Amino acid sequence: MPAQNRKNSKGEILPDGRIVTSMIKTLDELNAVKAKAAEVVSTRVEHKDSGVRDVLVCGGTGCTSSGSANIIKALEEEIEKNGLKDKVNVIKTGCFGLCALGPIMIVYPEGVFYSKTEAEHIPEIVEQHLKNGEPVKKYLYSETVHEDGSIISLDETPFYKKQHRVALRNCGVINPEHIEEYIARDGYQALNKVLTTMSPDDVIKVITDSGLRGRGGAGFPTGRKWQFAKASVNEQKYVCCNADEGDPGAFMDRSVLEGDPHAVIEAMTIAGYAIGANQGYIYVRAEYPIAVERLEIAIRQAEEQGMLGDDIFGTGFKFHLGLRLGAGAFVCGEETALMTSIEGNRGEPRVRPPFPAVKGLFGKPTILNNVETYANICQIILNGAEWFAGMGTEKSKGTKVFALGGKIHNTGLVEVPMGTTLREVIEEIGGGIPNGKKFKAAQTGGPSGGCIPPQHLDIPIDYDNLISIGSMMGSGGLIVMDEDNCMVDIAKFFLEFTVDESCGKCTPCRIGTKRLYEILSKITEGKGTMEDLDKMEKLCYYIKDNALCGLGQTAPNPVLSTLRYFRDEYIAHVKDKTCPAGVCKSLLSYKIIADKCKGCSLCSKKCPVGAISGEIRNPFKIDSEKCIKCGVCMSNCKFGAIVKG
Repeated sequence: MPAQNRKNSKGEILPDGRIVTSMIKTLDELNAVKAKAAEVVSTRVEHKDSGVRDVLVCGGTGCTSSGSANIIKALEEEIEKNGLKDKVNVIKTGCFGLCALGPIMIVYPEGVFYSKTEAEHIPEIVEQHLKNGEPVKKYLYSETVHEDGSIISLDETPFYKKQHRVALRNCGVINPEHIEEYIARDGYQALNKVLTTMSPDDVIKVITDSGLRGRGGAGFPTGRKWQFAKASVNEQKYVCCNADEGDPGAFMDRSVLEGDPHAVIEAMTIAGYAIGANQGYIYVRAEYPIAVERLEIAIRQAEEQGMLGDDIFGTGFKFHLGLRLGAGAFVCGEETALMTSIEGNRGEPRVRPPFPAVKGLFGKPTILNNVETYANICQIILNGAEWFAGMGTEKSKGTKVFALGGKIHNTGLVEVPMGTTLREVIEEIGGGIPNGKKFKAAQTGGPSGGCIPPQHLDIPIDYDNLISIGSMMGSGGLIVMDEDNCMVDIAKFFLEFTVDESCGKCTPCRIGTKRLYEILSKITEGKGTMEDLDKMEKLCYYIKDNALCGLGQTAPNPVLSTLRYFRDEYIAHVKDKTCPAGVCKSLLSYKIIADKCKGCSLCSKKCPVGAISGEIRNPFKIDSEKCIKCGVCMSNCKFGAIVKG
């Protein structure tokens, strides 16, 4: 809802904020749109006080599910009621990053951060802040309000201060449904530079020199992959994007697509020019409806403006882009399975070689990169290979986006330079472990990764360091665990996921992971033996050596890493028949501490199977034979008299 005073004399800015332009054919025309659009975004980008406020509301999946649409509706109604239509713009953006605090609303030029916003808060915020200029401090994110009452910008909070946003630079800044706002932020400048001043070899050299490695997990050098595809001689080549993000707890790619879809479109077009392809496909999960909708809008707008299609920027280069929806199969994150699915077949991996750069989609040379990889491309082209290579470590350049979740204060999206330590991410950016609990492990790489113990908290995060300690980067999921997590149960959780998601094409994965899961289940039930541990470890290495694709080969990693660092927990389950963390139900026992019990009888009344007995004002007792270990008694005891162990 743009303010009327933003409309220029020529009337190029429409009521919905979009700018009327004809198809862009030259750099001058692109820059003209950029100049006009820069006026629209200046308040939030430059904190420029023009007398008009921008109110940015997160329209990502997390905040949408928390009711951000209601916030926008309430804002529009109250702004209308207070006669502020000319003074306030309401903009729906992508993810800001601090997902635990949604719905999120940020007001510019001040940059003040309203967290966990409710529709009931809006009348007061509009009246006090948007009308009278006084932020409503009780609704602000607590870390932005100092004890003396002063308010700091979101950028100065611990969560954002150590971040360096490249892939996420536009997320939470622009309206992803307005191509003009992307253009205002140097959008399509890289494409113009590539098509008008660079050869395909020049492009590949820049990407190679930057040191950019694939952000999907394997970390293969992007420039080398593009070079292989360019060297393959064929009239038809393809560019594919892997947006089939399937790791539990991962939402990095989804957030980029929801908040900055044009960054991926522009990068794929550049990739097409570099390898000699005229057709691209984005393979995106159907479970990401907001991402799909914004991609469809972005592709349509890019075609209308001449950024996709025939004769882009009048150079004769043509590139077309289509969407293909995945049906939620984890295995389709594997490159050959993804291409098989695009072809309309069952998503199963193919034997390699030949590799996709030689024989990929429809049997033609193909490159496949994930969303985050593409999100870095345009910035590398504009800023140079040295700029990107100046961030990160010797073998892992640039930044990495992590989806921070689990037992952590600040869950959400984090983008940090490669080489940042795990401790910095968890304790400084993430805000540490809640409720005074101790850090136990961090899982990186999802089902393909491993669990990192406390002794490795200070290891710099990069591809090679994580592999050296039995984990991997993966796509960027980072799940934090505390002392209440059972590592045997964690390994079992990931194996269950892998068993369910295995395509079944190869025996090591189809049967081997199932056998692993059965042994883990046996251990968590208190029926395991020491021989089972040896058998399980041998089976892990067999699967790693013989599975057909990368997903099967990495499936044993959660088991191997927990055996390596938390073997004592396995031994406790096997020898002592106990679960140290008190998680594995079959190994639990509930006891009433007589000294703490007040004899109130509440536990007895709540027990669903009548396993608790006693007399009022005297200690009660639990019959272990009758107890079903549901934990209802413990959760209802007001005196902390019931413990499990």
